[in-house]
Amino acid sequence: MPTETLEFQVEARQLLQLMIHSVYSNKDVFLRELVSNASDALDKLRLEKLRDDSLDADVSDLHIEIDIDKDARTLTVRDNGIGMSYDEVGKLIGTIANSGTAQFLQELREAKDAAGAEGLIGQFGVGFYSGFMVADEVTLVTRRAGESQGTRWTSRGEDTYTLEPVDDAPQGTSVTLHLKPADPENQLHDYTSPWKIREIVKRYSDFITWPIRMVPDQGEGDEAREPETLNSMKALWARSRDEVSDDEYHELYKHIGHDWRDPLETIRLQAEGTFEFQALLFLPAHAPHDLFTRDFRRGVQLYVKRVFIMDDCEALLPPYLRFVKGVVDAADLSLNVSREILQQDRHIEMMRRRLTKKVLSTVKDMMTKDRDRYATFWREFGTVLKEGLVTDPENRDAILALASFASTHDDTEPTTLKSYVERMKDGQEDIYYLTGESRQSIENSPHMEAFRDRGIEVLLLTDPVDEVWADAVGEYDGKKLRSVAKGQIDLDAKGDDASEGEREKQTEDYAGLLGWMQEQLDEDIKEVRLSSRLTVSPACVVSDANDLTPALENMYRAMGQEVPRAKRILELNPGHQLVKGLNQAYKEREDRTGLIETAELLHGLAVLAEGGQPKDPARFVKLMADRLERAL
Repeated sequence: MPTETLEFQVEARQLLQLMIHSVYSNKDVFLRELVSNASDALDKLRLEKLRDDSLDADVSDLHIEIDIDKDARTLTVRDNGIGMSYDEVGKLIGTIANSGTAQFLQELREAKDAAGAEGLIGQFGVGFYSGFMVADEVTLVTRRAGESQGTRWTSRGEDTYTLEPVDDAPQGTSVTLHLKPADPENQLHDYTSPWKIREIVKRYSDFITWPIRMVPDQGEGDEAREPETLNSMKALWARSRDEVSDDEYHELYKHIGHDWRDPLETIRLQAEGTFEFQALLFLPAHAPHDLFTRDFRRGVQLYVKRVFIMDDCEALLPPYLRFVKGVVDAADLSLNVSREILQQDRHIEMMRRRLTKKVLSTVKDMMTKDRDRYATFWREFGTVLKEGLVTDPENRDAILALASFASTHDDTEPTTLKSYVERMKDGQEDIYYLTGESRQSIENSPHMEAFRDRGIEVLLLTDPVDEVWADAVGEYDGKKLRSVAKGQIDLDAKGDDASEGEREKQTEDYAGLLGWMQEQLDEDIKEVRLSSRLTVSPACVVSDANDLTPALENMYRAMGQEVPRAKRILELNPGHQLVKGLNQAYKEREDRTGLIETAELLHGLAVLAEGGQPKDPARFVKLMADRLERAL
């Protein structure tokens, strides 16, 4: 057959112009695309040979070869795979017939940024044309396995391309790029540089199944002509556990996790069925210093058929598992997918759900079988994991099952909610907790006094997120989660006539004082009432059952959300001598001017006791100094 010169379709010409003018945000990916195509061709040949043993094809040394010629400024990517026939070249390469070009161009014009455009190119399988970003001319020579005649396809990426038969083409396909001059300002590197080729292959194609060999330029000397294998081919996640040592896993973790220490746990996952993927994840032994910063880089590496797609793929794990490092390799996601497309991909969502459940179940197993390693994990990552109690209702029960908390039951050993419930006293209906800055400050809180006296266990929650999740979760195993600093607490046994009679008598005795203090402190408090939670302190302030706590108000304000400041409730201990004396003085004195200052001081002391600050610290200090002076 003679040489044919053919015109590209109108849409194909538009596509080529878009490709040439840097649709890809990173020009280096042209080599990834060509190597991926070559790898696919080798896979297809191996499969074809298994199906048809009579196929006349050499499969003894399947490989990919990269050949550099600095003098001619060419780069050739060659494989000895399945190859293409003359008709296949015309159909698959010449006209872009199977690429959905019209729809592609429409979506490409609508893409808002380069990353979105790059993703669309991968979606429509036209990565071969990325070669025109770096080359003035592309020549493809191919011969299909089992056939005797080859085909040459040549184009400068303009209006036409040529097709001609060739008699001496080897089995497989070679793509030769006649490279443009290097232009660093436009991210166009010197792709005749061996170190640059090594860098690209190592980044994108290190785990390709087939060896990728580079034949250095002749200018490097005769000894350098021995081909160099550029990729490791060690996709540890694709090998059985018996074939991989712990040291190999640890080395991979250190490489991708940028950590010099061994991981705490290695997690393998192989999903089969309608959608296949493999994952190799690691739980670090230590939390990174920037785990809670906005710029923390989270996510795992995403591969498709062992081809690297992106670092830090955030869509594969929820934010509360941002400390997990590793690799996920999918069988049939689109190459070159962008972040925008990933977020809408149902396969990505499917993988995210499987990976999340696998990580949580691994931690649960650790909790059951290796308490020391679990304790290390929870100490380092418990705070961030508890974010999932707020943001991931689907896995809330799983997180609650593996979470542990400090409590008054033991000074050193944390407890699970399950163990707490098993220890609850007869008649106790709620799970009690208190939040604060430290265990010591919580244990010294006046709110704890009645619970300590009655031996009722209280969870001691010291992480900022505890304020949020405890409110969001609400209950566990049918038991309500109750803050001992909110609402009315009544720990007396139900049906205790003596206790109820005593309370009624106290309420009547203190009614006048409570009403008067309510009037005096009306700007600052919602209510003054007698307390059943105090045994030692004279007073405390509590939030109403449905109000935000001060700590939660401050947290929302720090995030830029303005919330109204809720008035608190002041509770008085009717058994404390100061409160008894104040009540007696209220009844006996006509002039209660001095008692107003005492009421202010009592309120200020209650605020200080929970770690807060009086509304007017200077006035509080002056009143306290005056009282101390008079007492001398």
